[in-house]
Amino acid sequence: MPELPEVETVVRGLRPALMAARFTRVVVRRPNLRFPLPEDLGQRLTGATVVDIRRRAKYGLIDTDRGDTLIFHLGMSGRFRPFTDPPERHDHVLFEAGETRLAYHDPRRFGFLLLTPTVDAVFHPMLARLGPEPLGPDFTGDSLAQAGAGRAAPVKTLLLDQQVVAGIGNIYACEALFQAGIHPATPSGAITPAGFARLVAALRTVLADAITAGGSTLRDHKQVSGESGYFQHNFDVYGREGKPCSACGQPIRRIVQSGRSSFLCASCQH
Repeated sequence: MPELPEVETVVRGLRPALMAARFTRVVVRRPNLRFPLPEDLGQRLTGATVVDIRRRAKYGLIDTDRGDTLIFHLGMSGRFRPFTDPPERHDHVLFEAGETRLAYHDPRRFGFLLLTPTVDAVFHPMLARLGPEPLGPDFTGDSLAQAGAGRAAPVKTLLLDQQVVAGIGNIYACEALFQAGIHPATPSGAITPAGFARLVAALRTVLADAITAGGSTLRDHKQVSGESGYFQHNFDVYGREGKPCSACGQPIRRIVQSGRSSFLCASCQH
């Protein structure tokens, strides 16, 4: 599932295509994705002008001058792609704005598109309980240490808690923990303030590098341009079980935590 860097990449790709553009035609080609699509989606967006395109955690938001915000989540295979006639089978919603023609394409249909008043977007159930952005000023070593204080849950579980920090998923949690030298199974309450400071710095570095590389394409992620992301070629641990650690040469290990695979170097991470 796309994480923060993949969604940020899509948002940045949509801005030059749609920012300040007026939707001349929006066509809904099926009634539902993961959730039912708003019945008036095409009507409310056709004729509206895009005034902002932004990201919150793993969600993209497109604000219009009509006071509506389109919230999108890419699910497992969702993406925005240029389309020509006839649209492809899985081009479920078509957006036309002048010469720009984009389709929301989602073969697995685990993504969704929702409409909400812009003034209420922050209170939408999908967004209301999210924690601070990991690249924002409110996410610090102190704030993460406070969230982990006294908790026996593993630190990786802490990072995946969207109320603690928004937008982090399995890939970037594994990579950041490696860079910080922290074992993913370490109890959150056992990590020192210095350890949390290293972890926050590692998260910021990993996320920024991944965004620069266009995200990670493991299966379905594509940028709006159609290009794949490239950060998967820079993984230190994720998906590298049995391969040598880039720092010490010892084989990367895989463990299972809460049904998810965690990748680590037992020599470098304590």
